[in-house]
Amino acid sequence: MIRLAAVLLTVICFLIFGIPLLIFEWLLGKRSPEKKGRQCLRIIQTVFRFLLKIAGTEIEVSGTENIPDDEAVLFVGNHRSDFDILLGYIFVKTETGFIAKKEIGSIPLLKQWMENIKCLFLDRKDMKQGLKTILDAVNNIKSGISVWIYPEGTRNKNEDPSELMEFHEGSLKIATKSKCKIIPVAMLGTDDIFEKHFPKIRPAKVRISFGSPIDLCELPPEIKKRPGKYLREVISDMLKELQEEHRKECE
Repeated sequence: MIRLAAVLLTVICFLIFGIPLLIFEWLLGKRSPEKKGRQCLRIIQTVFRFLLKIAGTEIEVSGTENIPDDEAVLFVGNHRSDFDILLGYIFVKTETGFIAKKEIGSIPLLKQWMENIKCLFLDRKDMKQGLKTILDAVNNIKSGISVWIYPEGTRNKNEDPSELMEFHEGSLKIATKSKCKIIPVAMLGTDDIFEKHFPKIRPAKVRISFGSPIDLCELPPEIKKRPGKYLREVISDMLKELQEEHRKECE
């Protein structure tokens, strides 16, 4: 429980004592939105790295060369833990916002920081608002801001991590409408940090793989019709490779 308490205390302290920083970033945004975006990205990445260090998380990552530093993309990942966001975000190279559930946007101060890094909030019960969020994500990508989504829609609790839930095809419209490339992301072992032994946080080794960019415009028509099904298979195969690496390491 000590690690959990330390993580929660760090988050609370950052939100409270970071209020002057929020004000500074707000003023900076009036003069230079681009500089504000870059600065907020680095601040949040630093905080996330510190939280993962407190949690005792060891990270083995591959494919970072596939993360672009000169164009906006759609990151598509599997989802098994609340720590997925922290783990993914520390590797992005340009402004990137997550699509998060609407409820998180009701937390004071946290909401402001999330808005600073261009996160969007999705109301899964309101189709009209959901469509607006998708269109906002498209506009973000067109303006140079990458977007990260978890098309399973919620945390996958299947015993086999490579057995993914169905991907929501609607979320992939972000890529088809913006004509951006997709970076598939596979994460293995993230639920070993917290979810498997709630409410304790324990040291864990996590494997992350960033796949080669996928341009939906170059794929056959039958795949374009259901890109979610295709990406689900791609990420499942990536997870199986990570599982095989883990198995060999344990032998």
